[in-house]
Amino acid sequence: MITAHQLEVRAGARLLMEDVSFRVGPGDKVGLVGRNGAGKTTLTKILAGEAQPAGGRVTTSGDVGYLPQDPRVGDPEVLARDRILSARGLDEVVRRLRAAEEEMGSDDGDVRERAMKRYTRADADLHSAGGYAAEAEAATIAASLGIQDRILDQQLKTLSGGQRRRVELARILFSGAEVLILDEPTNHLDADSIGWLRDHLKAHQGGFVVISHDNALLEETVNKVLHLDANRTTIDVYNMGWRRYLLQRETDEKRRKRERVNAESKAKTLTDQANKMRAKATKAQAAQSMLKRAEKMMAGVEAERADDKVARIAFPAPAPCGKTPLTAAELSRTYGSLEVFTNVDLAIDRGSRVVILGLNGAGKTTLLRILAGVDAPDTGKVLPGHGLKVGYYAQEHETLDTSRSVLENMQSAAPQLTDTEARSVLGSFLFSGEDAHKPAAVLSGGEKTRLALASLVVSSANVLLLDEPTNNLDPASREEVLGAIRAYQGAIVLVTHDEGAVLALEPDRVLILPDGTEDLWSPDYADLVSLA
Repeated sequence: MITAHQLEVRAGARLLMEDVSFRVGPGDKVGLVGRNGAGKTTLTKILAGEAQPAGGRVTTSGDVGYLPQDPRVGDPEVLARDRILSARGLDEVVRRLRAAEEEMGSDDGDVRERAMKRYTRADADLHSAGGYAAEAEAATIAASLGIQDRILDQQLKTLSGGQRRRVELARILFSGAEVLILDEPTNHLDADSIGWLRDHLKAHQGGFVVISHDNALLEETVNKVLHLDANRTTIDVYNMGWRRYLLQRETDEKRRKRERVNAESKAKTLTDQANKMRAKATKAQAAQSMLKRAEKMMAGVEAERADDKVARIAFPAPAPCGKTPLTAAELSRTYGSLEVFTNVDLAIDRGSRVVILGLNGAGKTTLLRILAGVDAPDTGKVLPGHGLKVGYYAQEHETLDTSRSVLENMQSAAPQLTDTEARSVLGSFLFSGEDAHKPAAVLSGGEKTRLALASLVVSSANVLLLDEPTNNLDPASREEVLGAIRAYQGAIVLVTHDEGAVLALEPDRVLILPDGTEDLWSPDYADLVSLA
């Protein structure tokens, strides 16, 4: 269904992989893994036909459904329901039916007659595309992913990033595509929706390629693993499930190390002998031959896989501030006639730790955007206290200017830094050399996360507003973020589905939306984190 032949993939001038070939056949359920920045997202774009490789080719047969990390696709004026139905071309048919139904109630006989004819044609088109059963199927998928009916009737532009992403996932699953390419599909899903998605993928009759840091999803669904090794610019193909892959990879590393040690020992013996013989003219030719044999011996051994580099993350020492640097009073927000939340009061004291919980769509991201000054409330006020400096991490990386380079984004966030200082910070976040000049638009989700976090590090913020800061991160990078949360001395307001992030935060208070109920934190609330 998808065949990659001798691919060469680059990000700007940087080589990500070369001479890579593999196949995704019917029934292949593939986990694509590798550290952040290794090129996983770039590769999936190429497999989906959204980007071109620097060399080689990709051939596909059958329909391909692609879920990118960025959900901001489609006409923002379109209803969420119609966006899902559009995967099979049903959105236009349903609109024709609804319009005809309205006109069929007209007092004008001619209008009613024309409307009945249009309704009959639209109804026939609907049945040929699967009929009302297809509409019901779309609604079932949406409900299984936590998309309520009220959300289906909203325009895409009124939805949060998490809601938009779930709508796009529902659209891809409803499409009936033979091959699914899914980039972090569990982002923004609650525990029940993740469980449903695992079962759905296990039952999928075609093939799929999935990028995920959800080990449970990989363990339960994949039967083949592609490991993208950034150190060797290649892909290792493992025709096995996740658990066997982890064991096999460990075995392969031990074998590589053993072979390398043996080869180094033999090469050293040859080199030492050659160096002794070179002093004698009669044996110079033999010595040269030995040195060539030693070089050939080392060249024929696979390099031991180098440890993946990890960004070293430490949030800034907070700037001095008053006792209560941020206060919110009687905040409310609506979209059209839909009330998101109302009468929310919140006081953020110096060094306090607050976690915001609520079902998807309860307004958690909206509230953070209001606190950050990005959006305005419909009613109420956000009152800055003495010395307030806010650092805002947005789950969809809206704080990044995708028209500018990595370095330009850093200089915009911290104009006080010299070019050398900005590059030094970027280097600690694994943006070194030419990577600093990459456009932010081409960064993977993990790379965007690292760049957004780098901007926080130089902010000297005393109140951090963090919206899903561990999304898109590999396990090692996630641990760095959790460590930074633990060590930060300023105030943090956190929105997350990651139970580990809440444990690292050790919150003193919880705010539950949409009701705006505030309470002291207790372990009883921990069970709500993955469900929220």
